[in-house]
Amino acid sequence: MFRSVVVHNLSDDFSNISIENIDRQDLALDEVRVKVNSASVNFPDLLMTAGLYQYKPEIPFTLGMESSGVIIEIGTDIKDFDIGDEVIISAFTGSFSEELVVPEIKVRKKPLGLNWEQASTYTVAYLTAYVSLITKGDLKPGETLLVHGAAGGVGLAAVDIGRYIGAKVIAVASTQEKRDFLLSYGADFVLSPDKGFKDHVKEITNNLGADVIYDPVGGDVFDESIRCIAWNGRLLVVGFASGRIPSIPANMPLIKGFSVIGVRAGEYGRRSPEEGREHFAMIDKLISDGSLNPHIHKIYSLDQTIEALKELSNRKVIGKVCINP
Repeated sequence: MFRSVVVHNLSDDFSNISIENIDRQDLALDEVRVKVNSASVNFPDLLMTAGLYQYKPEIPFTLGMESSGVIIEIGTDIKDFDIGDEVIISAFTGSFSEELVVPEIKVRKKPLGLNWEQASTYTVAYLTAYVSLITKGDLKPGETLLVHGAAGGVGLAAVDIGRYIGAKVIAVASTQEKRDFLLSYGADFVLSPDKGFKDHVKEITNNLGADVIYDPVGGDVFDESIRCIAWNGRLLVVGFASGRIPSIPANMPLIKGFSVIGVRAGEYGRRSPEEGREHFAMIDKLISDGSLNPHIHKIYSLDQTIEALKELSNRKVIGKVCINP
């Protein structure tokens, strides 16, 4: 038996979560069993516990989208992995557990030189930011990038990638502590999300506006963003952490010539596996060679999972938090 964090019903107060002993299941031919050494918490984990995420797992389910660990058993059809391989796991559920079983397609080998926490924290956030800024947003050196929710997991990844590309990065965050961190992390300018940030963006850009806007927040932030975007700009819709899905007057992109682009990064791998593998290979390389630098805010034990979820829910996290079973 092993311990897992299990969701039994849908609730937004985490009362539906418990840590339970689970019996081992037999492996299918294409599955591997992994001893989990570290997992990380993502905003969709919060949404899934309340039934608010686009992917809705069958209840009960084990929480956790990404983790790292060691393969301890393989199915008979497995050719590319062996017992003892150190791997990264990317799946919608299952990672907040001492062990998990996943299809071979959901694992990849951990880059050399990364510890377990580093390996568990970057797949979701950096894949989202990479697909958004490079594949969809076509961000170029010298362009201005405006990042909302910049101290969160996907926001901080966007700041990091923007810095790597050579863009001028304007990072928006809710507290002075977060803004100070973002300056130390490589942002060129920091702003508060309070109403009126558009005027500061225009001032920074000599009234031209931001070339690329990365928005995992939605709501009022989106509404104001369309008023400080550059001609031929790209507004990347990444999520709706504010809780409100905004709408846009169709004349705005017509008048200003900008594009509104939806980003669902993981769907690339599902619809185009080869392109998905290329994305993973690139972020693995950039992380392992030190070009990108994921930030770990805090490490929790499996017994502290609810505390970790509350920390993220209360917007106290800078970067990512880990859960080590």
